Amino acid sequence: MSSSICGADCANCPSSASCGGCRETNGRPFHGGECILFTCCRAKEQEHCAQCGTACGLKAPLLAAFNALGIPDMPEVTDLNALPGAYINLVYPLPNGQMMKLLEDEKIYLGNQLEKAGSDRCYGLAADEGFLLVCEYGPGGSNPELILYKKLQN
Repeated sequence: MSSSICGADCANCPSSASCGGCRETNGRPFHGGECILFTCCRAKEQEHCAQCGTACGLKAPLLAAFNALGIPDMPEVTDLNALPGAYINLVYPLPNGQMMKLLEDEKIYLGNQLEKAGSDRCYGLAADEGFLLVCEYGPGGSNPELILYKKLQN
């Protein structure tokens, strides 16, 4: 497997045997939905994300949008990583008692995990070109709570 588009170390990835790699799968490393970063690099005719640097046209607006939310106790978001939906697609309890997943397992999202100060809980972030998701959860993704699901205007 060759190097990733996003900078992840494929050789040390626990999913390397089932992934296939970015370039080898034409941006569908987990045999499902296309990777948001692969799509961006292909559109800009770049080999990898680092060529954009801090002026990334994809990450920069999402970072700004997350930081503008003003969620109490949520640390500043300084980076977003490519994350497979299957790893971050938690089942959330809805106010009507139903349980629901909001992401697609096969898709690759941009996201991060941020520790909540003074707590054993974390904030989980996920985004693509169309939405922002912020949740809170305990160790191992336990007891997830949806904080925000916001559609982005294009």
